[in-house]
Amino acid sequence: MSVYLDHAATTPVTPHALAAFTQQAAQGGNPSSLHAAGQRARRALEDARESLAATLGAHPSEVVFTSGGTEADNLAVKGLYWARRDTDQGRRRILCSSVEHHAVMDTVEWLERHEGAEAVWLPCDAAGITDVEAVRAELERDPESVALITVMWANNEVGTLQPVAEIAALAAEHGVPMHSDAVQAFGHVPVDFASSGLATMAVSGHKVGAPVGVGALVVRRDATVTPVQHGGGQQRGLRSGTLDAAGAAAFAAAAADAVGRLGEEAPRLAALRDRLVEGVLAAVPDARLSGPADPALRLPGIAHFTFPGCEGDSLLFLLDMMGVEASTGSACTAGVPRPSHVLLSMGLSETEARGAQRFSLGWSSGEDDVEGLVNVIGSAFRQARQAGMAGHESVIRTASTR
Repeated sequence: MSVYLDHAATTPVTPHALAAFTQQAAQGGNPSSLHAAGQRARRALEDARESLAATLGAHPSEVVFTSGGTEADNLAVKGLYWARRDTDQGRRRILCSSVEHHAVMDTVEWLERHEGAEAVWLPCDAAGITDVEAVRAELERDPESVALITVMWANNEVGTLQPVAEIAALAAEHGVPMHSDAVQAFGHVPVDFASSGLATMAVSGHKVGAPVGVGALVVRRDATVTPVQHGGGQQRGLRSGTLDAAGAAAFAAAAADAVGRLGEEAPRLAALRDRLVEGVLAAVPDARLSGPADPALRLPGIAHFTFPGCEGDSLLFLLDMMGVEASTGSACTAGVPRPSHVLLSMGLSETEARGAQRFSLGWSSGEDDVEGLVNVIGSAFRQARQAGMAGHESVIRTASTR
């Protein structure tokens, strides 16, 4: 048995994306070259930009291709901050949700250490929803000191949808640009950049069925963003470098497929998710489902639990041995032995947070995947909890002999 329940980390490449990638990769050509091969690559690249823009609700000129979501987040947060600070040295505060992906959170912390920024971490409730009133209070307290706001569209660990539209409206009232990491949301819930009120928005290809290594930052045409890297001046000078036409073509194909099927796929995944939740809680009554009680406020494909009395890593390895592939949270921090900052922000203790496990569904998921997990989760949990208790008793015995 092999059950893949880690689509939030990366989802398998779709047939449409693979076909688009291989077709363009076989043709080759540098999109910046003036000869025939280069111009063919340029046409493929711009066709991909137009197609992707349509699925994002954006103008093609607003789509800046990147290597992925992390680069897009870095360009947005650093670029908006530098542009605002250079115009007014007093604009140094960054209002940032406390449940951001590390691509945003670590960038904000870097700006604090090296560029004089002041991070204001916005609180969330027990469901992981950012407090809109806290945003309002920070803006009203001293709007002239705020460089930007950054709040993700949907959380990558527990799947909580954030009040992006409400916060963007507040930002607009005070003339503050807002960025949103929409990497987990795009292709899974409706996302429309034009009506969002955002200045910038990050998306990534491998979350919707494109190969790893391609993403995009959507930049409103009147937004001012300072480039992070310099070179040939490609893409409005915002992101220099030779562009990956094959990756762009694959991303556009995957996005068109995902957004085109969203009306039927989101309810299908939500139904699978609900059956998964029901099955896990029946097998492990002590498990606690994370995120909002209302399923409509969560991404359709993510079910996140904490399992008391066991380490998430132990449960992960046991499930893997039983043929079920899941994760303890963000794949970008895999292997780092620390509790999730997202869960801590939601009010969980470090002990509770260490028992986390995320199961995420995608386009290739089906009933058999849910059944496969439900059949083994009870046994895996009992073994993981037993190992955790044994480890705890060992620590106590060691401490008592000192």
